Amino acid sequence: MDLTQKSVENVEYMIEKIKEKLRVLNFGAIKPSHFNEEMYEELKDIYELVMKKNSFSPNEMQAIVEELGSLKK
Repeated sequence: MDLTQKSVENVEYMIEKIKEKLRVLNFGAIKPSHFNEEMYEELKDIYELVMKKNSFSPNEMQAIVEELGSLKK
C-alpha cells in the first residue's frame, strides 16, 4: 500500500487499520466516506501515530477519536 498517494482507497485503508488497532466499540460513527482528500495529510499523521504505538490509554484513545471527528467533512 503506497500511502504517499492521496486516494479514496488509501483513506479507507487507513481508517480501517486505525479502527482495528484501537479496537473502539463505537467506531461505526467514523467511516472512510466521512473524509475527503483535503484532510489526507492529517489523517496520515494520525494513522502513523496509531501504528507506532502498541497500546493506548483511554485518554489517548479519546483524543484520537476526537481528532478524527474534527477531520470529518
